Amino acid sequence: MMENLTQGPYQLYIGGEWQPARGDAAFPVHNPADGTEIGWAPEAGRDETRAAIDAAARAFPAWAARSAHDRAALLLQVRDLLLQHRGELARLITREMGKPIRESRAEVTTTADIMTWYAEEGKRTYGETVPAHVPEKRILVIKQPVGVAGVITPWNMPLSIIGRKIATALAAGCTVVAKPAEQTPLTGIALARLYHAAGFPPGVVNLVTGNPAEIGAELLENPTVRKISFTGSTEVGKLLMRKAADQVKRISLELGGHAPFIVFADADLDAAVAGLMATKFRNAGQTCSCANRVYVQRPIFDLFQDKLTVAMARLWVGDGLDEQTDIGPIVDQQGMQKLLVQLADARSRGAEVYGAAPFGGDPPRFFPPMLLTRVTPDMLVCREETFGPIVPLIPFDSEAEVIRTANDTRYGLVAYYYTRDLDRSIRVAEALEYGVIGVNDAMPTVAHAPFGGLKESGIGKEGGHQGLAEFLDEKYLSIGLGKA
Repeated sequence: MMENLTQGPYQLYIGGEWQPARGDAAFPVHNPADGTEIGWAPEAGRDETRAAIDAAARAFPAWAARSAHDRAALLLQVRDLLLQHRGELARLITREMGKPIRESRAEVTTTADIMTWYAEEGKRTYGETVPAHVPEKRILVIKQPVGVAGVITPWNMPLSIIGRKIATALAAGCTVVAKPAEQTPLTGIALARLYHAAGFPPGVVNLVTGNPAEIGAELLENPTVRKISFTGSTEVGKLLMRKAADQVKRISLELGGHAPFIVFADADLDAAVAGLMATKFRNAGQTCSCANRVYVQRPIFDLFQDKLTVAMARLWVGDGLDEQTDIGPIVDQQGMQKLLVQLADARSRGAEVYGAAPFGGDPPRFFPPMLLTRVTPDMLVCREETFGPIVPLIPFDSEAEVIRTANDTRYGLVAYYYTRDLDRSIRVAEALEYGVIGVNDAMPTVAHAPFGGLKESGIGKEGGHQGLAEFLDEKYLSIGLGKA
């Protein structure tokens, strides 16, 4: 077992060495449940990021040349370390961003599953032999790693998202410069410590924390970086996409969502309520795949509302380190303010609100689950991603109507619906403009299937063999043969 995996001092990881930022610059990290300081992370900028990119570039040829089996063995060592330190890592996740400790433990396990999947999937980067049009030629297609990859990750899944991106890139043969979110840098540093302990060669994995504008600018403008993988807001994703165009840099974006959750009259209502509870209140509603708008067919609307109200009343709101907690704090005051604005807007437009008031100080830190009825399409909760435990409940009459309404958004990440009609399940899946669809399934995300959105929810995929392809170039070889 490693000592001090999640304890300070916290440093940058560049070229296989731990080092502070220039001038020992650092910024504090706080527990959102009570505002207490839990550590300081290095405040890196362009210089440190450039050094990390250079280290990754030096390490790339040898790493790309290693067999997929060798790379897999090292990834599986990281997997084993994750599981060995599950409790310690889970506690750090909860202290950094507030989610219930049960969810943090599940996130560590999920990250280990991702490591297992990509360790094995990296061995299956198959090429092709294409039948030639003449006897004197052979046509081959091979796949090779893109090169140095820059990955930028959010705070809401501080271990699993950065873990997925790094593992995918490494399995493909790329080297990595990773930047975790400013709210949760310590979990990223702990993950880098596991890569170091597993024996990865210097420079294969590098991690910088600090100034997002400077770090992002260096990753985008440095021509050595051949690939950017980003998870975050649509607005930031658009900025990255514009800047990546200057060098035609490969980019994959997993951006915001506004997931509809549709319950048809023929659905299993208990299953639908359980599914909504699972997807909506996970991480206090702070994920891009959380249900955002809940559409219930009119004949069952009142019954569904009654069942949902009972289920929501059982949720316990509090410090994520408490084992009984179901909903932890909102990650920061920016997130809380967005929820308060959406709530005030809904009230001003005539919504009925069911639920307790936010609490935990001035300004508050905790936002209890709230149910809204008499919701209209002009309300912010129907137009903007919420990222919190607000449930707008909206009646609908026909299948055509709800499909039209569900698709009436610039987002297209995840959609859910519940029905026992087989014909409907196929029609609706084909009609919804979303990259991931849960049919009677509120938890569709797995390591071995592709995750990614349509429209302004992003480009590219994570998970499955499709995620590995994001870090690979295809090269066509036309080989001329001499005559026998």
